[in-house]
Amino acid sequence: MMRSLYSGVSGLRNHQIRMDVLGHNISNINTYGFKKSRVSFQDILSQTISGAAAPTAQKGGVNPKQVGLGMNVASIDKIFTQGSLQATGLNTDMAIQGDGFFILKRGEETFYTRAGGFGVDKNGTLINPANGLRVQGWMAVQTGTEYIINTTAELEDIIIPVGAKDPAKATEFVGFKSNLDSETPRLPIGREATEEEVLKSTVSTNIDIFDSLGNIHALNLDFTRVQGEENTWLVNAVVEGAEEATMSFDVTGDNVNNTNTLVMRFDNSGAPVSVEDSPLTPGAPVDIVNEGILSARLSVNFPEDGIAQTINLNFGEAGDYNGISQFASPSTTRAFEQDGYGLGYLQSFTIDNAGVITGVFTNGKKAPIGQIAMASFTNPQGLIAEGDNNFRETNNSGLANVGSAETGGRGKITSGTLEMSNVDLAEQFTDMIVTQRGFQANSRSITTSDQMLQELLTLKR
Repeated sequence: MMRSLYSGVSGLRNHQIRMDVLGHNISNINTYGFKKSRVSFQDILSQTISGAAAPTAQKGGVNPKQVGLGMNVASIDKIFTQGSLQATGLNTDMAIQGDGFFILKRGEETFYTRAGGFGVDKNGTLINPANGLRVQGWMAVQTGTEYIINTTAELEDIIIPVGAKDPAKATEFVGFKSNLDSETPRLPIGREATEEEVLKSTVSTNIDIFDSLGNIHALNLDFTRVQGEENTWLVNAVVEGAEEATMSFDVTGDNVNNTNTLVMRFDNSGAPVSVEDSPLTPGAPVDIVNEGILSARLSVNFPEDGIAQTINLNFGEAGDYNGISQFASPSTTRAFEQDGYGLGYLQSFTIDNAGVITGVFTNGKKAPIGQIAMASFTNPQGLIAEGDNNFRETNNSGLANVGSAETGGRGKITSGTLEMSNVDLAEQFTDMIVTQRGFQANSRSITTSDQMLQELLTLKR
């Protein structure tokens, strides 16, 4: 009789624990990154009245007789199913689609979370503004003109230096994708061309370039049809603010060209075939490039600032149409690209699905700042909750597998969104009804056992 009382008590106590878990789930229905829990029960070791007996030649076997002693909590499991995403429009808000956790640090303590409501403190450090924990990842390292993020290095704080300067860079490369109209008139032979004739025979391309101080200079290339030679053009360079007498073109080779004039030739299909650093002077040494990339180096001096620089001009590939062409079509006069820029300030930043933070500068340049790290676990249910939506590693969770998003089974990062709680209210209310009925049933077993004991106590009357 007393066993039924204690069994009922265990049922009351453990259904109360289940109700506590359900209440915790429901209270966090609107907590970003929250993962619901569930309670599993198991029976307690039974009291054996008689054991089992094996069959013999005279009779069959006998089953054991046992009386259960109630129930206990088998486990309280975290359910790491995906929560729905809510758009916030704030680029420091991040959600994980798939497996994985953000990594946060406080001193040497490491925490893991699915809640990505981050912000930037006064030092530019990416943090959780609710508790000051610092988001971990890798900062980009500038090597020359390239930015490299080493995702195998040690984790470090992510710092977004809003307002930081990006120094000016001198133009080193200019690419062309212009067309030279094959119907352009040629210069006359035997006499000096008039200014009008030169103008009609010339096609000019232009683009702004930068010196090392970030000053802007207009670079113009004048392409002039050559009389007496088919598909041949003279190329002259004019750079605003440069000392024209010291400007020179040079094509790879032994010849040193002291002029700022090149010769460019095309085939009958309109494709460029060669470029040479000679102004068509008879007997002058010539360097010719007639295969691969047709390029030349333009050396310029800016005496006002004491700056000298060399610019590599890319006219396209020999026999191809990816650069300058010559067709019976109106000439296009714009160069395609150049790699210089002036001084800029970090104005904003974006975060892609791999967690790479790309800075946008006022000079139009975009460069990676850093990358947010993610961790995955063999057994995420083995993590222990530490409050503030954070978890810690345990002996049964396995070691954190740290890497970048979208690799190693880790999910992707979606900026401008937050992951909602995965609590389903319909499921929780249904479980709450079942738990309530279980609690009531156990209380009835206690009151019934009490009534039976009461009847037993009245036998002496």
